Amino acid sequence: MKPLPCVLTVAGSDSGGGAGIQADLKAISMAGCYGASAITALTAQNTTGVTGIEAVSPEFVSLQIETVCNDIKVRAAKTGMLFSAPIIRAVGETLKNKNFPLVIDPVCVATSGAKLLQEDAVQAMKEIFPLADLLTPNVPEAELFTGMEIKSREDVFKAIEVLLEMGPKAVLVKGGHFDSVAATDWLGIQGQQPIPLMQQRVQTKNSHGTGCTLSATIASGLAKGYDMVTAVRKAQESLNLALRAGFDLGEGSGPPNHLAPMLIEKMKQGVLSDLHEFGLKLEGMDGLNQLIPEVRMNVGVALPYAADLEDVAAFSGRISCTRKGEVMVCGYPEFGASSHVAKVLLCARKSHPEVRCAAGLRLNKNILAAAAGCGFVEAWFDRADEPGEVPGTEESTLEWGTCKAMSEHPEPEIVDVVCDSGAKGIEPCLRVLAKDFEDLEAKLRKLLAAMSM
Repeated sequence: MKPLPCVLTVAGSDSGGGAGIQADLKAISMAGCYGASAITALTAQNTTGVTGIEAVSPEFVSLQIETVCNDIKVRAAKTGMLFSAPIIRAVGETLKNKNFPLVIDPVCVATSGAKLLQEDAVQAMKEIFPLADLLTPNVPEAELFTGMEIKSREDVFKAIEVLLEMGPKAVLVKGGHFDSVAATDWLGIQGQQPIPLMQQRVQTKNSHGTGCTLSATIASGLAKGYDMVTAVRKAQESLNLALRAGFDLGEGSGPPNHLAPMLIEKMKQGVLSDLHEFGLKLEGMDGLNQLIPEVRMNVGVALPYAADLEDVAAFSGRISCTRKGEVMVCGYPEFGASSHVAKVLLCARKSHPEVRCAAGLRLNKNILAAAAGCGFVEAWFDRADEPGEVPGTEESTLEWGTCKAMSEHPEPEIVDVVCDSGAKGIEPCLRVLAKDFEDLEAKLRKLLAAMSM
């Protein structure tokens, strides 16, 4: 097997396992690299806080780094909690002749609020900034090192300028502390305008170790040969997924779920198998042909924490029927097979997170009356209201329309169907939302039963 790129992390140990060396090694492994470590301090901590810190001697920190580098070809490194001025200077001296990219995460305060950097270490930290290929402060850290208040986009630009003058080749000011719908990190590279890198904000209390995870994943990307922008973007995506898949651990702030990519990859085969089995049920469902629109029908199922089209599986050839009413599932289950049903699902899940499945059906007076008779909660959008002089693609219309219908409904968490009455050359459609295949099957059968009455 080809050797994995080695990433060295120089940081403190978190006995709770959510941050520090423990988070770094998990993130490095999930990024497809090999993690080596030099521990700067031991901490006694859990999800609620840090109860004690025991620093390692500067000499022994240097010895760890030297011993790893003398034997193993390090492709990239990162630093985290360095704690004291003597340790910082020892690390700087040991790495001054490095021949690999270095990410410096200037860790000052834990998520719980505990200080992880001694007062006299701030100046020492600035002294090693010239070694950094990337510096990754959050807003409070950027304020500490620049001595300025950061409240606006202009402040971020100025802070990046000041930090770049301290010697790093690039600076990533992390925007998680800003109060905004999206989380925007600003990447400043020497000689270039700062670049905004946005991710959907994740509402969660489980954010312990996010900075460690991000910087370790960026270092892993650099070790694999990615350019800086690509390494940061991929790391953002990985962290965003880990946050969406986070879980409660203890009484305080839990960690992001570093194993999320692996766990979801394992789920994929099960999802495809379940969708195949559901397709067989549809082919044997009496009367289903009445619900299949002229553009044919499709069924989509979203992975947990789905974020884009590739996280939604559907039938590659849709579902059709013959003139005799025989239902045929065409193609096979595949992720990314239907942008239309995926857009509906992804938008519906923003306000109704329990929704995992959706099916696009015909819409006429009989079906609408049956849906009302079933007690299905409806949300509607009108294509005529779509903004813009020139209509977009069908998938963009469905994205806009579903988001509009769900956001304008007083109780989006109970919506069963999203409807639109079509337009010239576009037939009306009804999209059934369901929590799982069992729920979707029950709703389809209930609808068919109501139509036969």
